[in-house]
Amino acid sequence: MIRVENISGGYSVESVLKNVSFEVGTGELFGVLGPNGSGKTTLLKLLSGILPIRGGEIFLMGKRLQDFSTKQLARMVAVLSQHSFESFSYTVKDIVSLGRYAHQKGWFQSWSKEDEEIVQTVMAQTGVASLQNKTIQELSGGEKQRVFLAQALAQEPEILLLDEPTNHLDLSYQKELLDLLKRWTIEKGLTVVSIFHDLNLAGLYCDRLLLLEKGTMNIQHIPNEVLKEERIRNVFHTDIKKHPHPKVAAPQIVLLPNILQTENVECIDESCLAFLKKYIKLESPIPLRTMSSGVVGAGTGWYQKFVNRHVDKNYNCSDHRQEMSAFLSANGFEPAETVGMMTAVFLDDAAYQFYEHDDFSIFVVVTAGISNAIDASKSEMHSYEFSPGTINTWIFVNGELTEEAFIQSIMTATEAKGKVMNDQKVMDKVTGTIATGTSTDSILIAATQQGKCLEYAGTITPLGKLISKAVYQCTTRALQKSRKRIQP
Repeated sequence: MIRVENISGGYSVESVLKNVSFEVGTGELFGVLGPNGSGKTTLLKLLSGILPIRGGEIFLMGKRLQDFSTKQLARMVAVLSQHSFESFSYTVKDIVSLGRYAHQKGWFQSWSKEDEEIVQTVMAQTGVASLQNKTIQELSGGEKQRVFLAQALAQEPEILLLDEPTNHLDLSYQKELLDLLKRWTIEKGLTVVSIFHDLNLAGLYCDRLLLLEKGTMNIQHIPNEVLKEERIRNVFHTDIKKHPHPKVAAPQIVLLPNILQTENVECIDESCLAFLKKYIKLESPIPLRTMSSGVVGAGTGWYQKFVNRHVDKNYNCSDHRQEMSAFLSANGFEPAETVGMMTAVFLDDAAYQFYEHDDFSIFVVVTAGISNAIDASKSEMHSYEFSPGTINTWIFVNGELTEEAFIQSIMTATEAKGKVMNDQKVMDKVTGTIATGTSTDSILIAATQQGKCLEYAGTITPLGKLISKAVYQCTTRALQKSRKRIQP
C-alpha cells in the first residue's frame, strides 16, 4: 500500500528527515514514535504531499506520490493533523460534510443520499452525532478532535494519516477511537499511519512501529522489539521499565520517577510484627514489592500492611474475599492496600525468625497445621471444598528482587515446605500417603527493593539457601507447636 524509499525533506534548506525507508501493508495500523523534534510530523506531511520530497520516493499502491492529482490524492488519503483549521463558525455537520468534497462531481456539485448516510454514520461512530448542530467553537478540545476525525473518515480514504489522534481525549474516548481505527483496519482494510506520543497506546494497538531519532530511522519492527528497555532509554533519555500487559500480548512501558529515597535503608524484622487476638499483622515502614496468594491482595503489587487472620476451622462463606475485605475494613485496614490471609491454626503457634547473610537478610513468619494435609500427586482423590489456609508462609526480604527471584523464592519455599511434610511424617488422611502441603496453603514474598540486588533465589543461591533454611525451620517449629496443642 505505502512504500517509502530513502526519503529526505523538511521545512528549510536542510532536511529534517534523512534517508528514511519503510513499507506499510493494506489494513495495517502503523505507529510512528520518537522524541520531540525527531521528524514525526515532517514524515506525515511528506506522506500527504504537503511538504515536497527532497530525496527518495514515496509510492502509494505502486504509483509515485507526485503522479497523483490533488483530488485523486484526497480520495485516497485523509489527514488528521494536530492543529485542525477551525476559524469559521461552521456546525459540526458542516465540518464533517467537508470530508465528502473529494467525492463530488461536476460543476454543480450535489449532496446525495449516500453522502448524508456516510456523514451520519461516521458522526455516530466517533460520538459526535448529538453535537451536529453545534458550532465548532462551542466544543471542548476532545470533542473537536472527534469531529475532525469524523471529517477524515467521511472521505472514505484507503489511507488515514493521523498526528497524535488521542490528543485532548480522555481515557474512554482514547480507547473508543483506537478500537474504532483498529476495527476499520480489520473490517474495511483501512491503512493507518499514526504518530503516537503515548508508547503504551502504540504498543497496544499498532501492528508495527517506526522509531525515529534525530530525523533518521532507529528501527522499524513489531512493538515488542521496538519497545525494548535499553532502546527506549537511549532514544528518549529517561529511565523506564518494560512489562507485559496483563490481558493482551502487548508490551507496556512505565516511567521510573527520580524520587529521592530516604537515606536510611529500612529493615523488616520482629519489631514490625504484632500479635492480636484475631490476627497477626506486620506493618512495614515502606511499601514492599509483593507476590502472594492471599485472599486479599493476591498477585503482584506494593503493600505496607499484612494480615494473617484466625478463623474457626468450620469457617464457611459464599464470598470469602468480600467477607475478608469487610473484616479488614472493620479493623482499620484499607483492603486495597493490605495483603490478607486466613488460617484455622491458633496464632500463638506461629513461628518466626530473622535470618542474616553478609549483605542481605530475611524475616520469615509461618502458621502451620495439618488438618487438611494433601498429597499433591494424588489430589484427584479429593473433593474440592474451600477451607481456610493451614500453612501460611510469609517471607520478607531485605534486598532488591528481580522478577525471576520472586518466582524462584516461591519455588524454593515450596520445596522446603514439602521436605518438612516428609520429615514430620504428615499424612494425607484420604490416601494414606505422605502429604506435600495442605489444600489451601498461602504464600507471600515481599521485598524492600532496597540494598543488594538479588537476581536469583534457586535452592543453591545465597538467597535460596537462606529461604530454604528459614522456611524449613519455621515450618517445622510451627507444626510441632500445633501438634503439641492437639496431642498434649
